[in-house]
Amino acid sequence: MSGLAREDPDRLFVVTAGRADAAGPVLDLVSLIVGGVDAPPGTPSEHARILRLCRYHPSSVAELSAHLRTPVSVLKVLLRDLARTGLVAVRAPESARAPDRLPDLETLRQVLVGLHEL
Repeated sequence: MSGLAREDPDRLFVVTAGRADAAGPVLDLVSLIVGGVDAPPGTPSEHARILRLCRYHPSSVAELSAHLRTPVSVLKVLLRDLARTGLVAVRAPESARAPDRLPDLETLRQVLVGLHEL
């Protein structure tokens, strides 16, 4: 399967309809993409490839970028398209969803001191 990254930059422009970013969920490299449906008829091939990869095995943005050999910036536009239409769900990393549940600075300092003492 040839990746978009190997294609002409003009092709990447066409695939994303010239958008550098699309409205939709916040995505980072570890955001988990969860699919669950087959590509509906008429789905662009790039979107269908993403849906096939995520159908049974949720994947991170980084994993999808590597499997599809697609630049992350282009992939994010495509993923946001799919998320807006409800074909995929985006699961943010736990720390991104609940910053109040992160350890306090004192706990982190104590861990660092303990590691230095090893």
